[in-house]
Amino acid sequence: MSAAIARLFVNQAGEMRSLWRVLLFAPVFLIAAAVFRGVLAPVASRPGLVGVAVGAAGLLLGALAGGMLLLASIDRRSVGALGFAWTRRTPAEIALGIALAGGALALVIAILALLGRVAWTPDAGTPLGYAGELGRDLLLWGVAAAAEEALFRGYAFQVLVQGVGAAPATLLCSAGFALAHRGNPHVDTLALVNIFLAGVLLSVAYLRTRSLWFATAVHLGWNWMMGTVLALPVSGLVLIDTPLYDGHPGGPGWLTGGAFGPEGGLAATVAFGLALLGVMVLPLRESDRMRELRPLVDSRLAR
Repeated sequence: MSAAIARLFVNQAGEMRSLWRVLLFAPVFLIAAAVFRGVLAPVASRPGLVGVAVGAAGLLLGALAGGMLLLASIDRRSVGALGFAWTRRTPAEIALGIALAGGALALVIAILALLGRVAWTPDAGTPLGYAGELGRDLLLWGVAAAAEEALFRGYAFQVLVQGVGAAPATLLCSAGFALAHRGNPHVDTLALVNIFLAGVLLSVAYLRTRSLWFATAVHLGWNWMMGTVLALPVSGLVLIDTPLYDGHPGGPGWLTGGAFGPEGGLAATVAFGLALLGVMVLPLRESDRMRELRPLVDSRLAR
């Protein structure tokens, strides 16, 4: 192989270029995800959030398998460098992420409720059933959130950050995140713009901490607050029948999101902005343990 051809695949330091590692990740992920989803298929057919979470578990396992395999074999790094290593800071990151995103959304929806744009009506159920639903859904939404984070903020994203920088990688992967939702019911242009903003928020959450636990918790806090606590549609989907009450967005769809849920309106734009501001101004940083694992985003590739 001539030196010119070799430079197409490796850089001056002998490292495989980002493009080829991303292209390698794609088939490994697809094969692994197909295997895991095949194993889980009988349970994934269950209706509602349970089926969605089980299906997402197959994607999560596929993304983790692909990312960790390439991290260990090509990048020669610990699998914990992907971002799911458990550190002493992880419990606090999870709690903060849930509170930050869930709180930003709850604040905006509370203002809409005071303006008469969102209302709730009584529904069947018991306080015990309600408490059980909150706990169960926190776990199920967590699996779904972890799957999307492992796929959109995991290995491929981190390789792109290492190769081309944080801003281009964030824009590319956030666009991919939005396009992945283009087939959802009731989706429109504003909904896709908001989901793009969500991708930016989640990318910044990862980049500030190098922790996929934190990014997953931000994602989880948003979906859990929206779908279970507030009983509103999540990205056009109604997956849960929250006991005791039902949520009903009213007013213009451009404001409340209508049938798509809050993510389809300007209310979510404001909430995403508040959450992003929180992620940017809070004193977040990479833990000492994570730094020892050498995440890909901590080093730029030699040109």
